[in-house]
Amino acid sequence: MTEASFFEHITQQFDDALPFVAYRKSNSTILQGFYQENSHTHYSKDFKESGFVFAPFDNAKECIIIPDTYAIHCEYSATGIIHDGSEINMPEEDAFQKQRHLELVEDGISKIKEGVLQKVVLSRKRTFPNTLSNPIAVFKKLLQAYTTAFVYIWYHPNIGLWLGATPETLLEIKNRTLHTMSLAGTQKYIPDTIISWGAKEKEEQQLVTDTIVSKLQPLTKNLSVGDVENHKAGNLLHLKTAISASVDETEVSLKEIIQALHPTPAVCGLPVEDAKEFIIGNENYDRSYYTGFLGELNIKSETNRSTSRRNVENLAYRSVKKHTHLFVNLRCMEHTVKGTQVYVGGGITAASIPESEWEETRHKLETMGSVLF
Repeated sequence: MTEASFFEHITQQFDDALPFVAYRKSNSTILQGFYQENSHTHYSKDFKESGFVFAPFDNAKECIIIPDTYAIHCEYSATGIIHDGSEINMPEEDAFQKQRHLELVEDGISKIKEGVLQKVVLSRKRTFPNTLSNPIAVFKKLLQAYTTAFVYIWYHPNIGLWLGATPETLLEIKNRTLHTMSLAGTQKYIPDTIISWGAKEKEEQQLVTDTIVSKLQPLTKNLSVGDVENHKAGNLLHLKTAISASVDETEVSLKEIIQALHPTPAVCGLPVEDAKEFIIGNENYDRSYYTGFLGELNIKSETNRSTSRRNVENLAYRSVKKHTHLFVNLRCMEHTVKGTQVYVGGGITAASIPESEWEETRHKLETMGSVLF
């Protein structure tokens, strides 16, 4: 399929109010997608299905899946001017929004100092009215701006329209090897400057890493933890640690692994259940699919292998393998009748400063919101 026909196809799906997803993985030149020929809502019950899964933050709620029955792909090269948000004239937020977020962060810090929580990830959303008249054009802008992120557009007439560019892998399982990461800490990327991280960001990163390791150890073998690295996503920097392990899928199900990892402390907090309860009770809005996860679930691929034996020519062996590649739904936006809602948040620890946390969410809003203007 050509690039032009790929975009024509997903545009037609949207115009016809039929479900589809289109996406590109980090540093890839391939656009991929799945679509449905009817508007039926499919649910993933046990993560044994094949297709593209879309899961909410609240792991007690159902996950949507677009089956892999109909698939499309094409070569794609991102070109164009990249905006970092600095040249965009975004309307100022009112003082009430700021005060409400500052109070939320202060409440979170109080719970941490009381010993109820170790860390909590607190978020907010901002609505930009009448800014998404052409979602496919916004998807193209995201593709241009975020070459090192997982970029997607997801639509279902019974659920809604979501777009995003997430830097964070929840998990990848291929050939019995699991890859995941801990990602925490945020600062604005400034070219040609020395990158320095404070104690708060380093502590937050270590908490996330330690928790993921403790969750995976009973379920995997040969667990390995990499060094802490700087990770650039758009015009933002994060701390990242790569984690890998061996998985025996005859002993441990994919559902068990997903349940162990989601929601991660990077999007929820610690202890996870207490942090989740605080978030649901205090953020004053439903996160829905923000900080949930999405991606390829049990996608099958065929591998042909030829060998030569005496008196046997062109003997081909075909094996069918499946892989799963899921991402945390960060840096995302939802289009509703009220406008485009951009979701942002940050990790709160005892060392957090409310004003600094507000500024962090502003930087994230500028980064994502820039594609709307």
